[in-house]
Amino acid sequence: MKIKVCGLKYSDNIKAVEELGPHYMGFIFYNRTPRFVADIDADVLTAIPSSIIKTGVFVNESVERIDELIEQYDFGAVQLHGSELPEFVAHFKDKVQVLKAFGLNEGFDFEVLKGYVGKVDYFLFDTKTDIHGGSGKTFNWDILNKYKLDVPFFLSGGLGLDNLDQISKITHPQFYGVDLNSKFELEPGLKDIDKLKQAFSLFKQDNTHEIRS
Repeated sequence: MKIKVCGLKYSDNIKAVEELGPHYMGFIFYNRTPRFVADIDADVLTAIPSSIIKTGVFVNESVERIDELIEQYDFGAVQLHGSELPEFVAHFKDKVQVLKAFGLNEGFDFEVLKGYVGKVDYFLFDTKTDIHGGSGKTFNWDILNKYKLDVPFFLSGGLGLDNLDQISKITHPQFYGVDLNSKFELEPGLKDIDKLKQAFSLFKQDNTHEIRS
């Protein structure tokens, strides 16, 4: 189970999360969210070890601007959280890992994902809202049973200590990782390290159980 911690913006907090050893750390370049990193010092991000995949999160941003920020912050992945089409997404495929996010609800049509196959490395399934993530709301995870493609996915949307134990019950073969954000915060963009430590411990226990079984 891969762990992605998203929505970081404060230097000391970024360092503290880094020391927990997540697989991915996400930085949001979307100015309509309180987790917007604005003009964070590039040195803060480039100091993160290569074992952690730094991920730039964008919402309907231009190709040119994303390319510029990949170079500036040495991103190893981009997460596209808007209405980006497959042709747009394909531009980044050979440069960095590509995560394409989709908001899910009961009426979601998984057929729309087929056009992205071969152009993304992962899907990220979040709760459908009007704010492009960070809502703290979950969706009905039974919807995932309708997903039949061979592209691995991250689960996002309202994951917290109150429901992480239920994640082990998700047996979908493409379930790759979790995206931890708003329910692990002291305030928007400031992660609660104690809560994250508990979550990391839970996932390590689950992974150990899977190996032993």
